[in-house]
Amino acid sequence: MAPRIRTAFVLGAGLGTRLRPLTDLVPKPLLPIFGKTIITFVLDHLIAYGVERFVINAHHLSDQINQLFDAKTDERELVLTGAYRGREVRVLYEPALLETGGGIWNAAPLLGDEPFLVYSGDLLTDLELDQLVDAHFSSDRAVTLALRTTGLSTDVSFDARTGLVVDVRQMLKSGIPAAFDFANISVWDPAAIAQIPARIKISFIRALVDWIGCGGRVGGTVLEEGRWFNIGNRGEYLRIHRVIARESWRPAYLEERNWPAPVDPGAKVAPGAEISEDSWVGANSLIESAAKLRNAIAWPNSIIRTGVELTQCIVAGREVREGAFDEYDFV
Repeated sequence: MAPRIRTAFVLGAGLGTRLRPLTDLVPKPLLPIFGKTIITFVLDHLIAYGVERFVINAHHLSDQINQLFDAKTDERELVLTGAYRGREVRVLYEPALLETGGGIWNAAPLLGDEPFLVYSGDLLTDLELDQLVDAHFSSDRAVTLALRTTGLSTDVSFDARTGLVVDVRQMLKSGIPAAFDFANISVWDPAAIAQIPARIKISFIRALVDWIGCGGRVGGTVLEEGRWFNIGNRGEYLRIHRVIARESWRPAYLEERNWPAPVDPGAKVAPGAEISEDSWVGANSLIESAAKLRNAIAWPNSIIRTGVELTQCIVAGREVREGAFDEYDFV
């Protein structure tokens, strides 16, 4: 049996530019999916595997991440300490964005001297983490990437015979066809951090490809089972609600018994209002009579007046007085 990994680094510092204007209001990892923030799915998944402590980097609207975990000032500059479900959470503020590689390098003093998981803070999945960890410890690789057919891209060239990633986006012009996507979860040995250039903004994929080009051995394992959602744009944000509702999908690691629910208990919905099962109405929102929501999201404190019709719309705490709207954001 593979050793248990106890620490995870969660990437939470991105700007989420493709989700603007929504991410002008909240950082991307805090976008609600049927009311539950994305990053809490991440932590729940990791806790179910066995992770005991978390380090999260933050930049954009970092105060909101601090508040989620009730993070308080630490003895270290730019580090706050909080908790989630009884596990320690260290929030590391990045004054200037460092990207994924620079973020790992910057967080190294907090990650300890044991292998750790790296997990994107804007990812919703139930892929099998044990398989990824087992693959890592059964090889002599310092880094192991989770690979998958995502339908978004096929950037990774992987040699199944050796278990090695040989190229990404043909940066090395390896000539080996790319058949998989990186699933945004990986296992790292602390020694591998030395492959990331110090104190610069860089993707860890770029750093690992440079290492591969110099003879470094980066492993991969293909994980096709389970669901995998990358909430990269508003279309994907709405689609995930459709999939969850229509397929009655919920990850097995969740503890919330009432998730998903289309209406928060703190919302008021008048008789005669129509809310589809793939819509969501947040706390302290008001949906008046004859309003119709079809795959529409009303964040907390939204007001939808009588007769308003919303289809694939997102209302971010605003009032919508009248009209029929399709693919529109009220921010």
